[in-house]
Amino acid sequence: MIDPAVKQELSSYRQSIDNIDAALVHMLAERFRCTKAVGVLKAKHDLPPADPAREEYQIARLRQLAEDAHLDPDFAEKFLNFIIHEVIRHHEAIAADLKD
Repeated sequence: MIDPAVKQELSSYRQSIDNIDAALVHMLAERFRCTKAVGVLKAKHDLPPADPAREEYQIARLRQLAEDAHLDPDFAEKFLNFIIHEVIRHHEAIAADLKD
């Protein structure tokens, strides 16, 4: 049997986690709306879907932000690399659609 006070504390943490997860999903959706606009602009002007210099800068910036926030910078980099991969995939699809 779980102590009611512990159960309440656990429930409170879980509610906070659920709220944070919802905020993350909404933030990612907004980020992808912006990167879609970038993809359309790049495709219209025949620019490459990937920008290695920008990616390198963003990774370094995110690693520093993670360190400042006491978050594992390697985790933050893996997370950003996943997002970058998805953005490039979307940009490639946008470019292919505009060529059709």
